[in-house]
Amino acid sequence: MAASEKGELFTILETNAETERDTASNTESFPLNLSADVKWLEIPFRKRVEEEDEYENELRGEQAAAAAASGNRDGGCSILLGADSDFKYEDLDDSYSGSGCTETTANDSDIDFSDLEEELSDLRGPIGECDEDCTSKSFWGEPDQPISIEEFTASTGPRHALGDKADSRDYFLLLFPDTLLEHIVEQTNNYALYRQRKSGKLDPHWRPTDLREMQAYIGLNILMGINQLPDYGMYWATDIFIGNAGFKKTMTARRFEKLNQNIHLCDRDQEPARGQPDYDGLYKIRPLLDVVQKTMWEAYGANRCLTVDEGAIAVKGRFSATQYMPSKPIKKGLKVWMLCDSKSGYCHRANIYVGKSNEDSGIVGYRVVTSLVRGLEGKHHHVFLDSFFTSVPLVHKLLELGLYMCGTTQQNRKGFPDALKLKNVGKLAQGEFFQCQHGNILATVMRDTKVISCLSSNAAPGIVGISQGKQKDGTIYGVPRPLPLLLYQENMRGVDLCDQLRECYLVGRPCKKWWRYFLWFYLNICIVNAFIILRESRKGNPPPGFSGKQFTQRHFRIRLAQLLIGDYQGTRGVERASRKRHSDSPVEYGHRLERMSERSRRCRNCTNRGLRHESVFGCKICNVHLCRGGCFAEFHK
Repeated sequence: MAASEKGELFTILETNAETERDTASNTESFPLNLSADVKWLEIPFRKRVEEEDEYENELRGEQAAAAAASGNRDGGCSILLGADSDFKYEDLDDSYSGSGCTETTANDSDIDFSDLEEELSDLRGPIGECDEDCTSKSFWGEPDQPISIEEFTASTGPRHALGDKADSRDYFLLLFPDTLLEHIVEQTNNYALYRQRKSGKLDPHWRPTDLREMQAYIGLNILMGINQLPDYGMYWATDIFIGNAGFKKTMTARRFEKLNQNIHLCDRDQEPARGQPDYDGLYKIRPLLDVVQKTMWEAYGANRCLTVDEGAIAVKGRFSATQYMPSKPIKKGLKVWMLCDSKSGYCHRANIYVGKSNEDSGIVGYRVVTSLVRGLEGKHHHVFLDSFFTSVPLVHKLLELGLYMCGTTQQNRKGFPDALKLKNVGKLAQGEFFQCQHGNILATVMRDTKVISCLSSNAAPGIVGISQGKQKDGTIYGVPRPLPLLLYQENMRGVDLCDQLRECYLVGRPCKKWWRYFLWFYLNICIVNAFIILRESRKGNPPPGFSGKQFTQRHFRIRLAQLLIGDYQGTRGVERASRKRHSDSPVEYGHRLERMSERSRRCRNCTNRGLRHESVFGCKICNVHLCRGGCFAEFHK
C-alpha cells in the first residue's frame, strides 16, 4: 500500500462518488463498496522489532504483555489515536454513515434437539478438523494478506406474480395461505368434538366454524393488537366509550371465546405419546411450521447482508422452554433463532429453541447458523452474527459453503489466536486494536468502551474509519474502528428491526398453552413480512384506495383486518341487526326475564358496568343472568 511504501503512520482517503467508483474496481484494497461520506484511514502493518519464539513469549509473561501493549506483537496492527488524542469528530467534513454491504442488485423447520443430533454426524468432521488446525502455532499470521471476496449476483427481493391491484390481504396470503386457514378450521372443529368426548357431555354453545368465520376471527385479533384493552371482553362492553361496535357486529363475545378455547392446528387423536419413536415435541404446531417456513423462504429472495440472532417471545406462565435473556428487551420468554435481512428486517427463517443442550455454546451456535443458511450455499452472502454463534470453525465452514461472515466472539473459543488474548495484548487505549490473519479469516481485538473481539472473512485488515463517540461531559470525538467492527455495527440490526416491527402491534393474548404463543408469533411474522413485500413491490406507493400520505405498518394491519373480516356477521350479529331494524322490544323475539337456576350468578349487565351483583333470574335466549331491576332492558338495548 502507499502508506507502507512511504513508511507513514496512516493516509487519509477522502472518498466521494468518483473515488468510490475507482476503488470499487480495486477489490484487493477495498473488497466491499465503502460508504461515500466516510473518511477512511489506511494503517500499515507495524513489523515487530525482534523475532521471538512463541514458547519464549509464554514463559516471559509480563514482558510479553508489555511488548504486546506497545504494538510489538505477532500479527498486530495498532492505531495510536485514542480518547486522549487531539483528533475530534468535528474535524471531519462529513459524518459517518457507513454500510459496507451495499446491495448490488436492482431490488433492494424449527430446531429441536432431536434434529440437532441428526445433523451432528455430518458436522463433527469439519468441527474437529478445524479445531486441530486453528489451535496450532502456525495457523495465524501477520495481517498483510489480500482478502478475496466473490461478487454477489443472486436475485433478491419479492418473488410473486401479484399485479398492481393487489391489496394487503393478497400479500398476506402469500405467507399465510387459505390452505393453512382451511386446515386450522378442520382441526378446530375436530378438537371441539375431542373435548366433548373427553368430558362426556355436549357443549350447547358450540357450532362448527368455517373459513369465513376463521378469517374474521384472525382479523379481530389483529385489530386487538392496534386497539389494546386489558381484557378482550371489554371490546363487547355496553359502555360507548369502551365497547367496539365493529366487534359486536362481527361476532358475539361468547363465540369469540369459544373459538379461543377450541382453535387448534393438529389432530389430537393421532398425537404420539412421549417416549414413542415418532414423538415430536413440536407436534402441536408442526402443520403451521411446515407451511409458514416454506412460504417465508420462497416469497422473498435474500439480499446480500443477513443477520442471525436470537429473538424473544414474551409469555405469561411457566414453561420449560422459557429462557432468561438479559441482553434482550424481553428479558424472559421463549427463544427463537432468526435469520433476517439486515436492511429491511424481513425474516427468512425463525427456528424454535425447545430446551437446553449440554454442549458448548460454540457448537450449538455452529449448528444453528449452518441450519439457518441452508439453501444459500455458493451465493456469496454476508452473514453477521453475535458472540454466541461466532467461532473459527464456523467462519471456516461458511467460507467452504461460499458465504462470508462477520461477528463478535468470545476469546475462550477454540481457535481464537493466543496473541490477541487480553493476557498477551495487555491494556489497550480507546481506539487501539490488534489483528491476526489466516487467508480470508481476520481476527481483531479492539478497545472501544470495552474490549471487543471479532472474527470476519469479508473485511481487509488495517483499514479503519472514524465514527462518532461521546464522552461523559458530552464532548464529541472521533473513535477509529477497524472495518470488521464498522460493518458489524451497520449490519447487525436485521433481527432487532424485525422485532421492532413485530412488537408494535402484537397479535394474540396471554394464555396457558405454550404452542399458542408460537401460533401468534408466526402469524405476526407473516404480517410483518407481507408489509415489507408490499412496500418493496410497490416501491413505497400505497395500495389502491388508500388516500393518506404515507402507508405505514399500522395502516397495513388495519386494512388487512378489514379485508379479512369483510361483511361477515355471525348469527347473533344478524339477529341483533334485524331486531333493531324492526322493533325496540326484545320481548317480541322471545327474550324474557325468568328464573335461570337455583344458584345465583353474577349479573352480566352489572359486570359490564364494573359492578358485582348476583341474581337467579336472567334471559334464557341470551343465556345470561340479569338483575330484576333495569338490567334486563338495559342489556337488550
